[in-house]
Amino acid sequence: MTHGFDLSFDRLEEHFRCDAATDAVWERLVGEAKHAYATDPALRAIITEIILVKQDFYSALSGLLARKLCDPTLPLSLWETLFAEAKVGCPGRDATAQEDLVAVVARDPATEDILTPFLCYKGFHALQCHRVGHWLWSQGRRTAARIVQSRVSEVFSVDIHPAVSMGRRVFIDHGTGIVIGETAVVGDDVSILQHVTLGGTGKGRGDRHPKIRDGVLLSANATVLGNIEIGRGATVGAGSVVLKSVPPLATVVGVPARTLGG
Repeated sequence: MTHGFDLSFDRLEEHFRCDAATDAVWERLVGEAKHAYATDPALRAIITEIILVKQDFYSALSGLLARKLCDPTLPLSLWETLFAEAKVGCPGRDATAQEDLVAVVARDPATEDILTPFLCYKGFHALQCHRVGHWLWSQGRRTAARIVQSRVSEVFSVDIHPAVSMGRRVFIDHGTGIVIGETAVVGDDVSILQHVTLGGTGKGRGDRHPKIRDGVLLSANATVLGNIEIGRGATVGAGSVVLKSVPPLATVVGVPARTLGG
């Protein structure tokens, strides 16, 4: 359902891969919001407040996330301040968030538009909050970063240490039960399904978590432990426990995981 828009999700993704400046995602989101406003009166107030009165993509996204995260202890004003500071401190935040949203639509066959994942997909929401927490961590604001991590875990059931480096166009599907440890690295174009753990073995400190290279698919309930590498384009099958590095393009399955092919 494109509601009159002729720019496909594949073309949107191509724009980002070429680093082309474009307002296509925001324009499409506003168009779909107007369609929802016209066809479902029950949604008019929330659609207007979250999207239609906003000036750009990031202000709409940060306003939505701030409302989801706030509670009596951590008020709306705190989250609005943190998101605003992250945008100033990291000018690429807007484009990165749009890339992530396009990645959701491009890789999730159940998604038909941009509006639904923008409003509803907690994997996308958790990732955007983590990017803010990671920026805070990089600025030495570790208490603030930990507050973001804790609240995101409570609200979205996704627990990513704020030190974790996340690449571009990351897709977190469903989100529930994902845990990623402090020294893990996640590359570009990675897809992570529910209940994935990137953890340590419990035998040491320091650099102790997995390195997930570009284009990897981590299927549901996959567990990857230790300072090992999952090579570019590899697939980790559902329910697998990976204790050794995986070569590029390989598929591994089982407990412990074994390689099916490369």
